[in-house]
Order: sequence, then C-alpha cells, then structure tokens
Amino acid sequence: MQKRKIEALEQDVSAIGLGCMGMSEFYGTSDDAQSLDTLEFAFENGINFFDTADMYGTGHNEELLAKFIKGKREQLVMGTKFGIVRKPDAYERTVDNSPAYIKQACEASLKRLGTDYIDLYYCHRRNQDTPIEEMMEALAGLVKAGKIKGIGLSEVTAETLRRAHAVHPVSVIQSEYSLWSRVAEDDVLPTCRELGVTFVAYSPLGRGFLSGKIPNINALEAGDFRRFNPRFSEEALKQNFALAEQLKEVAEQKKATEAQLALAWLLAKHDNVVPIPGTRNKDRLLENIGAADVMLTAEDIAALDQIFTPDKVIGARYPDNGVVGIETPV
Repeated sequence: MQKRKIEALEQDVSAIGLGCMGMSEFYGTSDDAQSLDTLEFAFENGINFFDTADMYGTGHNEELLAKFIKGKREQLVMGTKFGIVRKPDAYERTVDNSPAYIKQACEASLKRLGTDYIDLYYCHRRNQDTPIEEMMEALAGLVKAGKIKGIGLSEVTAETLRRAHAVHPVSVIQSEYSLWSRVAEDDVLPTCRELGVTFVAYSPLGRGFLSGKIPNINALEAGDFRRFNPRFSEEALKQNFALAEQLKEVAEQKKATEAQLALAWLLAKHDNVVPIPGTRNKDRLLENIGAADVMLTAEDIAALDQIFTPDKVIGARYPDNGVVGIETPV
C-alpha cells in the first residue's frame, strides 16, 4: 500500500484508510465478528489508518476497535471524534465544544478504545457558542498532556481553519469529498495545502453510490440512513444515476471498477488527501485498495471533473436534522 504523510505529525499513513462507522450503525445490520475479521484483513493488506467517533453506535464503534488494536497499537494511526451528543438509537443530535465536555469526552474515548493516547482527535461538529480559540486551547492542553497527538476539525470553513491553526497547528481536516460532493475544492482544500494540513475525505464513494452497487433505494434495509438522504430520493436519483452511468463507461475504459475510479480520482488529484471509504466486506475492501494502482492522466481527471460538476448532482448531502454543526454547504 502506498503511503501519505500527515505533515503535522510527521506520520505516514496508508494512502487509503478505513472508515469504521458502518460497522456500528447507519448502513443497516452489522456483525461484530465480521467487522473484526475485516479490520484484521485491512491491516494485513497494508491499511494502518482507521477512523471512528464516539457517536458511532453511541460508543460501540470505539469499543469494537479496542478489540482490534490490542497488540498492534503502535503500528496504527487512530482517529476519533467528539462534539456530537446523541441519545442511543436517535439520529437527532446536539453539539458541545465546551472545554469541560472535551476533556470528559476524551477520557471516555480513551477508556472505550483501551489506549492511553489518540493519534488524531477531531472536533466532529462545531458549536458556535464556544469560540474556536477556546476550543483549540482545550485541545492544545490534551496534546501537552500526551492524551492526543494531533488535532483535527471536521466540516469547517477555511476561515475557521485559519483561526484554529493560529492557536495551535491543525493536523487534519476531515470533510465529505468525492466526485459528487466537491464543495471542499472551493477554499478548504487550497487552505489545507497552504497550511500543510492533511485532508481526510469521508464518504469518498458517495455513501456507496459511486460504487455502482446501489441499483434501487428500496433494496436498502429499513434502517439505512440513505433512505432519508435527499440525494438518494427517487427524484434525485433519476438524474444522479445518469451520472453514475457515465462513471461506469470511463471505468470500463480504464479497466477498473467505478469505486476504484472514484478513489483513484481523489488520489491523483491531490497528494495531501487520504480517502477513508467504509466497508464491512473483505471483497469490497480489496477492491478499494486496488484503487491505488489505477493510474489516471490529467485528461482522465478533467473528464471526470466535467461529468460531476456540482450543478449536475441533485439533492442535499444531509437531511435537515443532520446538518447541526456543519459549517460547509450541504
């Protein structure tokens, strides 16, 4: 597996990481034994960068990863998050960025993960009631105490990144970024490059849409988050599936799958972007890893850019009750 460096940490990570959220909720039924098998398989195949959050399964995801990281902690780079407060089995959320909450949340994550430090600790969502400078001072204190190595922010604007970085270096920004979610290109990605911040792309396969493996929204399980996502509504999919067909045509020309092409586009376009596609399936995992071997020319990148211009993608990327704390357009 190719490596990419998180400059602020002077730490190499696999060019493609693994997002673990779906191993606990949001994407239908999951199985811990299968998830742990997939995590081990990922590690064996060169992935050393794993992403979780305290709100995934209301703590379950971190506890699951604790079982996986035993005996290999120093070989892994782990990212987790704070800030979203949810009741069990509820999608609605509030956001807390207060220093007292940050300290409490960090200790709880350390305990659930069974580790004495977190490589990357992200503010999952922003609460404007807490000034970014105050929040960053609290996180800087955790760095000084050795509880965390690097600070991350998620779904923030370039202005917020600059204000935060002026208090303490920000190691990573994590936001949605894929062929069909490209708002980060406007100013956040250029600011990351300017400041030496690594960009971690979540949902790089458009929540599975860009994999070509969602033939019908009705095929998804009743509890699948995408059933309520505006971008997956019946009306939106009429046009979005037309874009997927064009992606399939290009993929066939490159002798790759749609998923591999979508990930290869991210890797080829930016050397400071690390995508973290999620999967519970070992076959899908191998497919994703194979994206690192797909070589794209500048012409290929431009062609894909043109297929997925933002005006052609229909539907917001979150339902109304999921936008709390997101600063970037949805």
